[in-house]
Amino acid sequence: MLFLQHQNSCQNKNVFKLNIFMNNTINQSIKFSKFHGAGNDFIMINAIEKEILLSEELIYKMCDRRIGIGADGLIVLSPSDNYDFKMRYYNCDGKESTFCGNGGRCIAAFAYQQGIIKENATYEAVDGIHNVSVLQKSFNEFHVELSMCDILSYKYDENTLLINTGSPHYVKKINNLSDLDVNAEGAKIRYDKEISEDGVNVDFLLNDNGKIRIRTYERGVENETLACGTGVTASAIAASLWFGGNDIDVYTQIARLNVKFDRENDHFTNVILSGPATFVFDGIFIFAPQK
Repeated sequence: MLFLQHQNSCQNKNVFKLNIFMNNTINQSIKFSKFHGAGNDFIMINAIEKEILLSEELIYKMCDRRIGIGADGLIVLSPSDNYDFKMRYYNCDGKESTFCGNGGRCIAAFAYQQGIIKENATYEAVDGIHNVSVLQKSFNEFHVELSMCDILSYKYDENTLLINTGSPHYVKKINNLSDLDVNAEGAKIRYDKEISEDGVNVDFLLNDNGKIRIRTYERGVENETLACGTGVTASAIAASLWFGGNDIDVYTQIARLNVKFDRENDHFTNVILSGPATFVFDGIFIFAPQK
């Protein structure tokens, strides 16, 4: 059973509480927030003060768009011994995964909203250490700048790029995005063992009279997503290799993100991914225990 409860707020008149009941027996609940970065949506859980145990099956159910909350992934905000916090990212299949760029921006906005960090912070993730800057533009809108890993090795030719920007990506230059079957074509590349034994995310890139437009098939989601931060970063580097530049706007299906970097001898350092992060709603996920 699912219901939405409208609540008034002195900051915002449209705050919703989402409660989801699974089965008839209720004995455990998890507070969460829903965020999205350019349409790439995530369930956020604050585990700074209390450890929260999440099974692969539970994460899958929470991310399911029919029987759960619905999201591309789930992110846990955890304590860190040496930095402001630690980010743990899970794909919607329930498995812990590699770094997520849009999730990395959204978790910073979430931490800021929760009062855990100020405007500038440093956190740890599976791929290393990230610096972040958060600007709150309205009650639910944030602009986030996120440092990404340095890119020192990759493989490319005039039409493709294989690269790891925190997650592995295969960028393919194409001439038509609107008619492309992203799921079919993306799945072929994602599961091609000759490209990657462990699978790869796939970004289709179009140079539209100087505007870089992409569509992305994500590993672990096994579907096209509205945006992918590590994919945007990979596509910006591909655009630099193919067309030049070091300050590149990348247009996803519903938003524009920006990637800046220093480039020397085909090494990419001081990589910054920036763009919107949006708070959607808070909620409580209530579920029965596993038998």
